[in-house]
Amino acid sequence: MTGWHRHRAATARSGAQTLKPWQRRSLVATSALLLGSGAVWLGLHYLAGAGADTDALPHPFEAWLMRLHGLGAFAAVFMLGVLAAAHVPRGWRLAAHRRHAAQQPTGLVLCALGALLVASGYLLYYFTPPEWREGFGWAHALLGVVMLPIGLAHANHHRLQQRDRYA
Repeated sequence: MTGWHRHRAATARSGAQTLKPWQRRSLVATSALLLGSGAVWLGLHYLAGAGADTDALPHPFEAWLMRLHGLGAFAAVFMLGVLAAAHVPRGWRLAAHRRHAAQQPTGLVLCALGALLVASGYLLYYFTPPEWREGFGWAHALLGVVMLPIGLAHANHHRLQQRDRYA
């Protein structure tokens, strides 16, 4: 039995709504890339670059970090599509039958945050007027940071439910 078939059999037995291993790895890698590149960019920009001093030039790595962040954004949009195609509809069906209904609120918040992050990133890149850029950028960063604990809570809910059942 292959790894995927073992995963599928275990998921069917437990009634869990889990991601395929490649989906989980891709989601974790994409999240790490986005959070890491965004956090490092913020640090460089506001501590060593143009954000720290109005007369200073941008730090030389800022442009490369934004390119890396943009690459992560493309991967994140792809992963949102992957999740929207299978994971989200199955979660709604399970919640309708009272299975994993407690995960539905965090899943809904994650979908909304994902949409807001994509929209705000697009607007920051293409349409935000210079006088709004800093505030809009901080709002985008806050949304990204808020998504982390909600995503972890959503992912760990089933594990905690199983542990409590057998405790």
